Amino acid sequence: MTRYRDLGLSVGQLPPGPRNAITDVAGVTVGMTTLVDGDGPLRVGEGPIRTGVTVIVPHSRIRDEPVFAGCHRLNGNGELTGLEWVRESGQLTTPVAITNTHSVGVVRDALVAADVRHRDDATAFWSLPVVGETYDGALNDINGMHVRAEHVFAALDAAGPEVPEGNVGGGTGMICHDFKGGTGTSSRVANGWTVGALVQANYGRRERLTVAGVPVGEEIPTTEVSSAWDDAEALGTGSIIVILATDAPLLPHQCERLAQRATLGIARAGGAGEHSSGDLFLAFATGNAGKLRTYKAHRDPAPFDVTMLPDNEMSDLFWAAIEAVEESILNALVAAETLTGRDGITARALPHDRLVEIMTRYGRGPATAA
Repeated sequence: MTRYRDLGLSVGQLPPGPRNAITDVAGVTVGMTTLVDGDGPLRVGEGPIRTGVTVIVPHSRIRDEPVFAGCHRLNGNGELTGLEWVRESGQLTTPVAITNTHSVGVVRDALVAADVRHRDDATAFWSLPVVGETYDGALNDINGMHVRAEHVFAALDAAGPEVPEGNVGGGTGMICHDFKGGTGTSSRVANGWTVGALVQANYGRRERLTVAGVPVGEEIPTTEVSSAWDDAEALGTGSIIVILATDAPLLPHQCERLAQRATLGIARAGGAGEHSSGDLFLAFATGNAGKLRTYKAHRDPAPFDVTMLPDNEMSDLFWAAIEAVEESILNALVAAETLTGRDGITARALPHDRLVEIMTRYGRGPATAA
């Protein structure tokens, strides 16, 4: 797997964490199941299959010890379930999953089942998981409903600190700025706090792709590297899901403010929140993990203390989120490989050599990257 920085390129001002991934936030793990099978003409229910599921686990005790969270919508042509309760309570109580548009229901149900499996008395328990989606129907037999509960369970069981990128998990069949897109992650460290991002990138027009301020999309038009949307029936403007994590002790209103900044990271890469795009963001903070207890179980009714980063210290975290989202998108694009899906439709990878050549010509190449 090749990442953006493996090309000798960089973006932004803040340093990344040791993995340059959302899992640089201590306790956060990520797991994926990737489903690729079959070739040729679309036969609904049979394939070709180019899809999967990604899970993000805030920490290993999330079912009993929620974390503070907040969310934001740039454009609402999409789904991220459970957000009404996040807005109401300010807490995230389950792992988060991302998949394709038509598999949200089965993934949500599987997360409920996984939640119930951890309970001694499931009869009095309910769950409201957070599950997001982007559309992979240009490459995948999306109406075949190939993601099943066992794929979610496998992703949960596989969750760990290493995060594959590109054509993996829920990002398997995704297209970004008319190149092959998918899953990407990055992190930034600011004032001793870590902010990590994970994206499922399936949005954007070619001519708007911008890399560290360089108009890469204009330099590589679809006449040079074709778009999969040229052969698909749907108009390709797509969607993006962003999950942000931080170890800073943020309260819910601060998590919501952090989530809003994902918008700016997408904009820096050339995203516009178009009419048919589902641009939905969730931010959670583990800085008070262990202090919160689920209200679903009996607990001491006495008040308890939580910690809070002063609001005037948030600005650097905002910038960390912006940069982490921007580089997550670039990692998704660079890690993705050319993929042919149903009916021979092909999403072509961003060519690394052309990217480096263009960045160098604009003074942002490997020898000069800041």
